[in-house]
Amino acid sequence: MTRILYCHCTYAQVVPKATKDAVLEKLCASRVNFEACADLCEMSARKDPALKRLAQGNSIKIAACYPRAVKWLFHAAGAPLPQDGVQILNMRVDNADTICATMESDTP
Repeated sequence: MTRILYCHCTYAQVVPKATKDAVLEKLCASRVNFEACADLCEMSARKDPALKRLAQGNSIKIAACYPRAVKWLFHAAGAPLPQDGVQILNMRVDNADTICATMESDTP
């Protein structure tokens, strides 16, 4: 089963507020199970052990920012993401409808 992680980008505030709010609202209204975090950057800086848990498994979709940044945040925290089964959705450039449609699809 594909896991979903949503980053609210609370501290860096690089994701447009309208986009992240719309994505969170749509995820909450959907029947999709997901985890939300306040800020992946902050979790990485603290080397939060939750990142290791999130990096494990076969399939995860992450709504955050640029894929290269998200990969390095996990790597910097000592929790590198696997090569396969990871899809990072960029809320900095894509709109909420595109992000949510991808999050709700079955493919990672």
